[in-house]
Amino acid sequence: MINFLNISYLKLGNDKQQKAYQVITDHAILEKLAQYNPILVGTIPIDIDIEKSDLDIICYAQDREEFRKELVHHFHSMKGFIISENQKLQSMKANFFINGFEIEIFGQNIPTELQNAYRHMLVEHKILLENNEDFRKQIIDLKRQGYKTEPAFAKLLALKGDAYEALLKLEI
Repeated sequence: MINFLNISYLKLGNDKQQKAYQVITDHAILEKLAQYNPILVGTIPIDIDIEKSDLDIICYAQDREEFRKELVHHFHSMKGFIISENQKLQSMKANFFINGFEIEIFGQNIPTELQNAYRHMLVEHKILLENNEDFRKQIIDLKRQGYKTEPAFAKLLALKGDAYEALLKLEI
């Protein structure tokens, strides 16, 4: 199992993963967010990304206003920089572009290893390891058809109900 808490695994990955590693390290993104225990999550780390997939970084943001100030301080000059809040999730995110990658930094007052994005990625990675290359390609095909990641997994696994909740029930 990959240690997703350290992005060095990306150096040995596919071209997109290696480029992602370069962007993240060249711009010291994780270092700038270190106080928030950042973790790169999503489809790029587990090699089911599509052309428009972004780099998703989750953060443990206990104080949203402080988090906002840090995001503005470090990233306001990046192309397309925007911050939005989700009151339902009590979260904040920043989006911007660097070297062809859209980067989304998500902050929530939940430790990063307990956030659903990280938990989903671990479950999805485990499922990918348990299945063949054809399964991975089917996930990517569904994503290209417009499916979000979790619903794509739920469809192929014939999971019932809410895809996001159903996947969490598969945690080890």
